[in-house]
Amino acid sequence: MSATVRLLSFSSRSFIKPTISQLASPNNKFSGFRSASQLTAEAFKKALFDNSDSKKKDNKYHKDNKYRKDKGFKKNYNDFHKHEDDKMGKRQFNGKPGKFRKKQKKVVVASEGSPEEVLLHDINALLETLTVADVADGGVTEAQAQVEEAKPEVVEKVEGEEEKAVEEKTEEDKEEDKAAETKSELLPQGTEIEAEILSLSSTGDGLAKQKDSKSNHIFVIPFTVPGDIVKARVYRHVEQDGYSHADFLEVLTPSPLRDDSRIQCKYFAKCSGCQFQMLDYSEQLKHKRNIVVKAYKNFSNLAPELVPEILDTIGSPLQYGYRTKLTPHFDGPPGANRRGFKKPLEEMPPIGFTPKGLRKVMDIEDCPIATDAVRAGLKAERERMSKEFASYTRGATILLRESTKRVPKPADGSSPAVPDLKPGVLSTPIATPAADGSYTDFKTCITDNNATSTEYIDNFIFQNPAGSFFQNNNSILSPFTDHIRQHILPPPGSLPEGAKPIKNLIDAYSGSGLFTITQSSLFPGGSIGIDIADKSIDFARRNARLNGLDESQCKFIAADAPKLFESVAGLDADETVVVLDPPRKGCDASFLRQLMQFAPRRVVYVSCNVHTQARDVGVLVRGRVGDTFGEAFVDPTESEKKMSRYVIESIRGFDFFPQTGHVEGVAILNRVDE
Repeated sequence: MSATVRLLSFSSRSFIKPTISQLASPNNKFSGFRSASQLTAEAFKKALFDNSDSKKKDNKYHKDNKYRKDKGFKKNYNDFHKHEDDKMGKRQFNGKPGKFRKKQKKVVVASEGSPEEVLLHDINALLETLTVADVADGGVTEAQAQVEEAKPEVVEKVEGEEEKAVEEKTEEDKEEDKAAETKSELLPQGTEIEAEILSLSSTGDGLAKQKDSKSNHIFVIPFTVPGDIVKARVYRHVEQDGYSHADFLEVLTPSPLRDDSRIQCKYFAKCSGCQFQMLDYSEQLKHKRNIVVKAYKNFSNLAPELVPEILDTIGSPLQYGYRTKLTPHFDGPPGANRRGFKKPLEEMPPIGFTPKGLRKVMDIEDCPIATDAVRAGLKAERERMSKEFASYTRGATILLRESTKRVPKPADGSSPAVPDLKPGVLSTPIATPAADGSYTDFKTCITDNNATSTEYIDNFIFQNPAGSFFQNNNSILSPFTDHIRQHILPPPGSLPEGAKPIKNLIDAYSGSGLFTITQSSLFPGGSIGIDIADKSIDFARRNARLNGLDESQCKFIAADAPKLFESVAGLDADETVVVLDPPRKGCDASFLRQLMQFAPRRVVYVSCNVHTQARDVGVLVRGRVGDTFGEAFVDPTESEKKMSRYVIESIRGFDFFPQTGHVEGVAILNRVDE
């Protein structure tokens, strides 16, 4: 049996479930199904064993006419099919077919890189490894046993006798018996188990098997590392995908990778913010490189030879005290979500973040991954709330954003005067002298979403609305933007003979101008930032002026998403590089099509979600949109239009969030000239 077939140990359907790669293959028996969860056991067995006998399609309510005579037949039959439809994810249709029936929308098949999807890929890979290991040991795996049990029974002819029909249980009866047996094997919620952590998922959670169990059922347990033996409490089963979630309780036998003396937060293993404080930082960087490797393996749909070796992840200069923004929150009084409810809080509520797997807010007094200014701001806001909680009738989110005022060293060598940094909440700003003593940065914490925050990257200055998006780890922005600067242009001698030199930069998703401004000195033709948000463009233009850049060097354009590249149609694509820095969901089909039709010489793709980055890079390498984003996004004239495609030069991760499972990705691509 193929090692890629995985056992759905605790599924209500109890059959061997094909992996995503099997479903994606165009030449297999399951290619008609978009996901394994859409396969009923009957359909799966029929596809696997070619058991196409139409008489076996009837369910148990059809096999005997006595069910039709029974008064409860209609109810039982409908309930049975409702149950089957629920298992397949179908919505029940309650109306009558006709001209007023709603048309179903076309489903987008493009991956969204969600945590659930990423986790399932990792679980599938681990199960395949376990299956291979079982086969190597010479035993029969549970998956093999399940397949053998599902095969139709073969009745041999007895010599001298005619072949007789043998009464046997139908496939549906066998399925129900097995489902009941498997259902009984599910550990009740609340069961405490000893588990061995086998690997780390890209979500930051440990993937484990129950210790001393023959079952390959996977438990997802946070705050663990490979090699740990831990006690955990089961709290949820994901039956359709064959795994369970469990709360971490304690370490019974620590892994060689674990050193709890590294933990600097008293809320660690409860607060959901950090996952890796027990790991050495070098191990964190190795894991984050592996996240990028798996992202391109699972989400790019590219052959391995088309993806270069993933480079080592560049670490953050600060592993603690780096976050320049936090958004703790608190809940309102019970019933606060009801319309017209005006009852105020009767006591100071917990202010902080949600614990892992829960929705109730956990009270957090301090956060060591935040900067000193933000930590001081959290303390100040907690003191304010202790006095003003009665004025709140609903829950709220508190903004804590660091803002900086840079004061040059006085000519007489005296200490710089402390500036007034209102509307910051700190009574005394925190002074941070430069290493060479040429200036002092005074930092405060802003809580007003509409106030303006100021941030420095080397000698560049950026101002933004305090509540808007800007990178939250200032310590890594200098090496990060320098890496982009070193690689945004092709390496010397790499362009084909006679090729035009690159003179122009287009910064798509430019925001307040991070790349447009910091990379502008490299482009004699100028750098252009494009964004769909007018407010972002206004601040980007302000930032260009603050950095002494006129419109001939750096300009910004507000453009509608469907016509993003029309605003730069006058630029020569052979002389242009495009930088992309989209939100977590990645680029949409329309943008990618516009990009490939514009066909810039070089593309630098920056992403906070390496899984959607891998998906989009796969589109650019193949030069087609429709096969990734589904039929709804197929352009009938796509094949008739000039669509460029690209080759990947390099891929590297950056650790913007130490102690967590997040990694930023930078992919550099060159156009293929055919």
